Amino acid sequence: MIFELNSVDEVAGVAEKLLEACGTRKVFAIFGDLGAGKTTLVKAICLQLGAGAVAKSPTFAIVNEYEGKAGSIYHFDLYRIEREEELYDLGFEEYIDSGTWCFIEWPEIAVDLLPEDTVEVTISATGPTSRTINVELQDLN
Repeated sequence: MIFELNSVDEVAGVAEKLLEACGTRKVFAIFGDLGAGKTTLVKAICLQLGAGAVAKSPTFAIVNEYEGKAGSIYHFDLYRIEREEELYDLGFEEYIDSGTWCFIEWPEIAVDLLPEDTVEVTISATGPTSRTINVELQDLN
């Protein structure tokens, strides 16, 4: 599924449609270049999940936890992680296996640890304020 955005004002609608389309899947790997809008999308999704406007980039903390209507939400930024072993030190697998919402920015180093039903989201800048969001859902049937 592909979403075309012409401004940041459209992100909330995309977040709502994305959550609807993903059903019970709760782990999201979010790919994109620096400044593509990964954190902006996660903020919009967190608002849809009832976490309020608290979501911010966890670049230095690596993981932020928010409380939403349906419980905890974990927001990862793995940009500074250099080795897969660092993920084990973080307890990354416990977060991913917890059954709670997990949104992972810069997931490249963690792809071998993600469940097979992970939602893959790729954000590409197509102009100063426009973006293409490509969502890949693995068929689990």
